[in-house]
Amino acid sequence: MSAISITSLPHLLHSNLHFIILHKTGSKSNMATYPLILQKQQYLLQISESCLTMKNQHFTFIFIFLLSSLTSVLAGNILARGSSLTAESTSKSNFLTSPDNTFTCGFYSFGANAYWFSIWYTNSNQKTVIWTANRDNPVNHLKSRLTLRKVGSMVLTDFDGSITWETNTTSAHVDKAELLNSGNFVIKGIKGNILWQSFDFATDTLLPTQLITKKKSLVSNLGPKNFGSGYFNFFFDSDNVLKLLYDGPEITSIYWPNINAPNVFANGRTNYNSTRIASFDKTGRFNSSDQMQFTTTDVGLGINRRLTLDYDGNLRVYSLNDSSGMWDITWQAISGQCDVHGLCGRNGICEYNPEPRCSCPPNYEPTDSSDWSKGCKPKFNRSCSDSHFVELSHVDYYGFDLNYSKPVSFEACRQICLTDCRCQGFSYRLIGQGTCYTKIALFNRYRSVDFPGTIYLRVPNSAESLDHVVLNGSQPVCSNSEGKLVLLPGSYDVSNQRFKWVYPYSFVLAIGILEVIVFVAGWWFLFRKHGTSSSMEDGYRAISSQFRSFSYRELKRATDKFKEVLGVGGFGAVYKGVLSEDDRIVAVKKLGDVFQGEEEFWAEVSTIGRINHMNLARMWGFCSEGKHRLLVYEYIENGSLDKHLFPDNAALGWKERFKIALGTAKGLAYLHHECLEWVIHCDVKPENILLDKDFEPKISDFGLAKLCQRGGQGQGSSELTRIRGTKGYMAPEWAMNLPITAKVDVYSYGVVILELVKGIRLSNWAVDNDVGSEAVSELANFVRLAKGEIEREEDSWVGDFVDPRLEGRFSRNQVALMIRVGFSCVEEDRNKRPTMESVAQVLAECEDETIHSVDST
Repeated sequence: MSAISITSLPHLLHSNLHFIILHKTGSKSNMATYPLILQKQQYLLQISESCLTMKNQHFTFIFIFLLSSLTSVLAGNILARGSSLTAESTSKSNFLTSPDNTFTCGFYSFGANAYWFSIWYTNSNQKTVIWTANRDNPVNHLKSRLTLRKVGSMVLTDFDGSITWETNTTSAHVDKAELLNSGNFVIKGIKGNILWQSFDFATDTLLPTQLITKKKSLVSNLGPKNFGSGYFNFFFDSDNVLKLLYDGPEITSIYWPNINAPNVFANGRTNYNSTRIASFDKTGRFNSSDQMQFTTTDVGLGINRRLTLDYDGNLRVYSLNDSSGMWDITWQAISGQCDVHGLCGRNGICEYNPEPRCSCPPNYEPTDSSDWSKGCKPKFNRSCSDSHFVELSHVDYYGFDLNYSKPVSFEACRQICLTDCRCQGFSYRLIGQGTCYTKIALFNRYRSVDFPGTIYLRVPNSAESLDHVVLNGSQPVCSNSEGKLVLLPGSYDVSNQRFKWVYPYSFVLAIGILEVIVFVAGWWFLFRKHGTSSSMEDGYRAISSQFRSFSYRELKRATDKFKEVLGVGGFGAVYKGVLSEDDRIVAVKKLGDVFQGEEEFWAEVSTIGRINHMNLARMWGFCSEGKHRLLVYEYIENGSLDKHLFPDNAALGWKERFKIALGTAKGLAYLHHECLEWVIHCDVKPENILLDKDFEPKISDFGLAKLCQRGGQGQGSSELTRIRGTKGYMAPEWAMNLPITAKVDVYSYGVVILELVKGIRLSNWAVDNDVGSEAVSELANFVRLAKGEIEREEDSWVGDFVDPRLEGRFSRNQVALMIRVGFSCVEEDRNKRPTMESVAQVLAECEDETIHSVDST
């Protein structure tokens, strides 16, 4: 075979790229992706032109092979704007597959005429679905389609064109939809930014790197072949603790963590956390802000896992067995399935025999024998006048107590129930002393020989009375009509389909690995050995400069052995440094007393690194090496606010002060309300508000209270006590041990903006002559005096409370607004404090006020 001239390579690519694309993508079947591939053409051709300087002709052939292979990858997982996927056929053109072939998305159907747009594991034996767009609204005809409209929104339409599901991405900047290797289905803008993602709208499954947050939860399916929203929820409750909830047609009931524990700490959790966020990583480790942690039995990389809230109410981690295509359970939240509430419905009893099953007590019968979640109904009409009790030993119903008495005799307990017509039975326990619980309803319980109590069900005298009670209902059909309480993935039938495809998939995987190796080698060869154009070098530098891990040696060299100290705070010292790779000036924070594993530290810091707002200091990277924990931030030229506000010779003008107040409010509002990870700062003060060259504020140290708090695990609450912000800026609830909410930041912010007005430390203490020699804070003194002036409704009060160094140059309206906002923020009752979102909005409305010279005397 004759060699192709190196100099002819660009022409070869230009003239044959169209052929390569059509050949590799299947011609007309994938024409919807053709415009996207052409967008990549210019970038690939730039690289090809660099090959002109290469003397190794063999690499040219490798590059052509690589180009064509990459083109095929781009075609398989992308939906171009203006294109559609339909349910009309099962051809490959109507499915998207992730580049590594792990996930597929498209129309999925259990029946002949019901379709869901879903994402599933490509190679699992049952094509396990992990996300569904229209879970409660299946489309019902083959003409249904998913379209990425040219206006930017993605819509799912039924056969008649009616919209059953859509995204909120109406933007001219939408470029494409893409299925990623993570299983995340995303809509991207023309700059590659993600505008919408399925990870933000989880159904019943959480994938590695996907987050559970304040506003995100898992909701179980209704059944094994019904994607509709079921009755079980996995979510962060209002006390910041992850819980499992049964939310059925008749009752709502928490059943995990252990409902019999005296408090959340007895379950190894904490509600004194500043965020609500949990993550599940690729090694099989789960970490939550309430200190819930677990590790799967097969911990390690290279395994496909999913965390699923099953339709039977249990939360489980499944690991894919590559050899069989089936799933193994490698962790589950509840070991005893009967601890799940709602399984057996009203009056039903869950017992082990030895597998879990539902039964009805004597004189009751199943409401629907095909669905035990509907429980049992009595065979009698209730009566208050003639009643007796049927004894069920080792049986209890949880909750719905009419009365609780202790100590009490059995007869007294029985009489309490008889005298209350609402009582349907009572539970009596004799453990040292008698305890009586009368019940208004009978839900959520099971029979176990380990339970020390007995339930006595109230029935009419005409009802059956048995000396030896046998529960009826012998089939283990607690939650579905198929006769099984839990459909364990390990019990799926094995088909030959997995073995039929294992060799082709292995071959494709081997080719993919080879392509990656060749691509990386070629990239290194092009840029390191031969150089490149300045534009491409800038692009490479932009990619490489993103959030990343630094070695301790790199940062030690960058800071000249930590020579120049920029400041010292509660979390450690900050040093100035210069990165050798691109001469960027950075601020390196050296954390102290943080004892944490590398993976946990990385998981937490990467969360902070993803938060991006113009009024938040940008984190560029970290170091987690041995005992060293360091954070790398952008360098902010003008340092912290306190250095420009409090010294006598400070010359911070009013325009800059109002800009700082507004920008800080916007940054905190983003942390509290807008960013993916809900964050409370916990230490808002002038030292943590940095100013850039234009005096635009950038909040620093956000998220560090939680990061350092991890070091206190297993040490009781001492660590929580230590991390309480700075005296003078701390909200009263810190001292009262109340649950910490975003309102602690609102209080601290109120102190800061009042200091911006007055120009002094209001957190200091002084002697108030009006109340004798009693020492009060400057803040309390300022608030008392200013409120007195406001109540007198005198026009001159504003000038009396402004920093005299401004020499009257300020906006009266802005000063009055900031003082009133500050007062509302420092209210002792946190419920009276505004949100940072509303504060930012109010200040923004007054942003354009003109500054006049005011006679402050």
